[in-house]
Amino acid sequence: MVQRINFFKLLVSVLLCQFAGAIGSRFTASSLENWYLLLEKPAFTPSSQVFFPAWVTLYTLMGISFYLVWEKGLQEQKVKKGMLIFGVQLGLNVLWSFLFFGLKSPYYAFVEIILLWLAIFLTILKFKEISKMASYLLFPYILWVSFAALLNYYLWILNS
Repeated sequence: MVQRINFFKLLVSVLLCQFAGAIGSRFTASSLENWYLLLEKPAFTPSSQVFFPAWVTLYTLMGISFYLVWEKGLQEQKVKKGMLIFGVQLGLNVLWSFLFFGLKSPYYAFVEIILLWLAIFLTILKFKEISKMASYLLFPYILWVSFAALLNYYLWILNS
């Protein structure tokens, strides 16, 4: 049976995640031109040109994942719980940008990114109960955040 795509819900889901990214980028943009440039960075730090396309892709995958869960119906308790956990991790995602770039605090950002990673992991587990594909779409996200946590750690240590 072919499932019809609700393009409105899909668009809302992707735009919701992209909007969270846009909020986070407000904090990022102001610090990239000065503070971040002055930080001592580990050798494995990617070029700054990598981050924008990576995050746009990740937010798109997150939005599609959210859509697949939302499509299972809000009458399902596990869908509501999954969407709530997703919302928590999305909020933590924005908070990381505020802590790292807004407050210029690699330490607080590192503590927070551990919580973000746990929230993503819980989202993947909950989404797997609802839609395996929705959980699989979050794998690149948790891998990137794992790398970001390592990078964040080194930025904190090297600049303390």
